[in-house]
Amino acid sequence: MNQGPTSTAPGVAARSWVRGIDRRTAFAGLLTALTRCLQQQERDTLALRKAFEQALTHVLPIRWAELRDVPFATSAARPIPDTVAVPVPTSDPARPITLQARIEAGRTLSEWDQQALRTLAHVAALLVEIERTGARSRPSPALAAVRPDGAAPLIGSSPAMRALRERIERVAATDFTVLVEGESGTGKELVARHVHDLSRRAAGPFVAINCAALVETLFEAELFGIEDRTATGVRGRRGKFEHADGGTLFLDEVSDLSMSAQAKLLRAIQDLSVERVGSCGARRVDARIVVATNRSLSELADRGLFRQDLFYRLSGVEIRVPPLRTRREDILELATYFLGRHRAVRRLDLTPAAADALLLYDWPGNVRELERITEGVVALAHGDHIDLDDLPPAIRGDYAEILLPSLTRGETLRAWGSRYARLILERCAQNKRQACRKLGISYHTLQAYLRYQPAGGAGECRDVPEWPEEAANELAPCRAAETPDDELGGGASGRQPIEEVNTSVDGTGGAGTNDPPERVAQQW
Repeated sequence: MNQGPTSTAPGVAARSWVRGIDRRTAFAGLLTALTRCLQQQERDTLALRKAFEQALTHVLPIRWAELRDVPFATSAARPIPDTVAVPVPTSDPARPITLQARIEAGRTLSEWDQQALRTLAHVAALLVEIERTGARSRPSPALAAVRPDGAAPLIGSSPAMRALRERIERVAATDFTVLVEGESGTGKELVARHVHDLSRRAAGPFVAINCAALVETLFEAELFGIEDRTATGVRGRRGKFEHADGGTLFLDEVSDLSMSAQAKLLRAIQDLSVERVGSCGARRVDARIVVATNRSLSELADRGLFRQDLFYRLSGVEIRVPPLRTRREDILELATYFLGRHRAVRRLDLTPAAADALLLYDWPGNVRELERITEGVVALAHGDHIDLDDLPPAIRGDYAEILLPSLTRGETLRAWGSRYARLILERCAQNKRQACRKLGISYHTLQAYLRYQPAGGAGECRDVPEWPEEAANELAPCRAAETPDDELGGGASGRQPIEEVNTSVDGTGGAGTNDPPERVAQQW
């Protein structure tokens, strides 16, 4: 009989031997779960992937595992703490897959664990091929990369998204009621689904309902159910609370409920029991409640538009989903993900100009707006590369209004620098010292820009775009009156004026100590 590895510490050897048995058992369980999914009459390839991800948590010391439709280089370039990523070998280089796993707190992956993870990446490659060969059973090839559980679309490597994922993991370990707040389109339902998938209720149902779409007269029947023959022709049915028994009930836009509906919901959440319409008794339900709103419930409660008692029942465990404009570093990653989802229809890439326009836009509709814009570009783009002209006018905005005309006219960087320097000087009430501070250049460089004359002739200057209101407000303090000695030309203070230079931006003129044109361009 094998007694395990030889060691000077019997306790360590015994524990290592037990871990070896557990690992072999976990591998057997993983293969058994995959085999059962493959033997189903109606094979669900997405359920196969989910079973694989859940089984990995029993094989390795990890909290969760996920097959993401992103390149391995993207995950390696922006590593997430306590997370390991392994590339999955696939037959289609245009659709890369990465296996990501979150290591348990205080644990590290041993050499054996790392080798096992790399081996399991090949098993994941087999599952991916099974998914792609079974794509004909899905509604549309364009949806081949879409997962209905909502976990995968939590895309982003910014600090805000890392903090969001960590908070979701901590909240998922409990059964408390969760309040998810965020602007419309930020992905509140995806956060709720992620909480469900990481909780002990992952095998149970996830039931979502939009409270804003509920009819007041049918509120109780929809949420609590109705007994058979309560009225003529009415058939009994369960409500959303009973459908979510053993799982999670997600109530979206809870702030849109009427005051009477809020009172009924409060009783159900407090007692975790519902009474069907026409029934005489209550029914206990075991469901976790997750609510979401795009408005601040605390402000609504202070204004008397939301019940204080219901607010205190829902608040306490809160998750705030950041808007897209506060995590701009995730915009291109999201855009690449959305484009990758539609590669079966059309393969497109972003040009640098289009990428800059996406980064400058404020995205009032958040991730939902970005997704719809991507779908429109996929349908209407003229070539294989997404250019600035392929984006909607609202996205191009000031970027196209200011840059494209100059690009069409073939203007130089010197012309741009001269125009912008004059504009800043005007906004600073002709105060050259203040203008130099705003521009971040020396006085000599400013003088060179001011001496430069555009190609249209001496003294002629083309029209500049209208000054944005935000920038005008930012520079408003420059207009304040300053003492005469603040002017860089001498004055009543008796200071000696700074020596004027005679060299222009194009390098012509008399001798002087001004920066050469190349230096000016680099500084600008």
